[in-house]
Amino acid sequence: MKEIDTTLYYCTLFDSNYLSRGLAMYRSLAAVCSSFHLYVFAFDDKCLQVLRKMQLPNLTVISLEEFEDPELLKVKPTRNRAEYCWTCSSSTILYCIQKFNLGHCTYIDADLYFYTDPTVLMDEMGNHAVMITEHRYTPMYDKSKLSGKYCVQYITFRNNRWGMEALQWWRNACLDWCYDRHEDGKFGDQKYLDDWTTRFTNVWVLQNLGGGLALWNIQQYDVFEVNGKLKCREIATGKEFDPVFYHFHYLKYFTDNTIELGRRIITPAVKELFYKPYIKALDESKKEIQAFDNSFDPHGSRPRPTGLKVSLVTAWRKLRNVYHIYSLSEL
Repeated sequence: MKEIDTTLYYCTLFDSNYLSRGLAMYRSLAAVCSSFHLYVFAFDDKCLQVLRKMQLPNLTVISLEEFEDPELLKVKPTRNRAEYCWTCSSSTILYCIQKFNLGHCTYIDADLYFYTDPTVLMDEMGNHAVMITEHRYTPMYDKSKLSGKYCVQYITFRNNRWGMEALQWWRNACLDWCYDRHEDGKFGDQKYLDDWTTRFTNVWVLQNLGGGLALWNIQQYDVFEVNGKLKCREIATGKEFDPVFYHFHYLKYFTDNTIELGRRIITPAVKELFYKPYIKALDESKKEIQAFDNSFDPHGSRPRPTGLKVSLVTAWRKLRNVYHIYSLSEL
C-alpha cells in the first residue's frame, strides 16, 4: 500500500530586503510543524547566495533563472518590483506543483509568523481543491471593496482538476493585468479572488480565526497568555482560540534605527505579545544572515520620510492613537 504523504508543502518569494522576515517565517514554521517543506523563490542574487550557503533543512531555494518562463519575462518590464512579485505568486505555486509533482502547495507571504502547527488549517480544508483566507477586516478598516475580501497571504491549491483550473485561471489573469492600482474592479493579484466561491468548484474559505491574524483585524480580539502560551479571544463572541499565524504586513525599518509597526490601533497587549517577540526574531535572523554575508541589510531599512506633509500626518496619527514609530531601543 502506498504511504500517505502528510508533508505540508509551502512556497514563498522574497528578495534580500525581506530576507530577515523570510528566515524568521521559516524558523517559526520549523518550530511548530514537524513535517513541511518550503520552496523559496529568491528574487535577487544576494538572497539566493545566502540561502544556498545556509543549507537549511526542509527548504529548497529556486533562482529566477530556474523559475521565470517566457510568459513572465514578457510582462516583467511592464511591472514595478511589487507588481512583478504579485504577478509571480500564482506562478510559484504552479511551478512547485509541476516541477516537484506535489499533491498540493500553499503560497505564504514572507512576513507571516507561525505560533501553532498549521496542519489544523489543512485538516479543515479537507478534500476541497482550493482554500482561501478572508481579511476579516475590523469594520473601521474595511478595505474589501478596494483590496478584496480575501488575502493572498495563505492560499492552497490541490493538484487535481478543480485546483489546477483555478490556479491556471489566476496565473493567466495576473499575466494579463497585475498592477498596484484599482481599475475595473481589479487590484494586484488579490481582487481576482473575490468571486472564487462561485466561479470555481470545491473552494473552501478558512474558518479558523487563528489563520490570518493581522493589523487590519487584531482589534477584534483580546490577546493574552496562559501558562506561557499565546491565546486569543474574539471580543464579540468570547470564543477563545490559538493563533496559527500573524501577518506582519506594514512593518518597516528605517535607517535612523526606528521601526514602524503600522497605522492601525495596536493595544499594549498586542504590542507586547506579538510585535516585540517578532522584532526580536527578526534581529536574530539578521545576525544569522550576517554571519554568512554582512554586506547588506536584510531588514531592507529605508530613509525615514520627512517634510511638512509627513509632520501633519504624524500629528493626525498621534491624535487618533495610530502612530506606531518607535526607536528600536524601546522594543
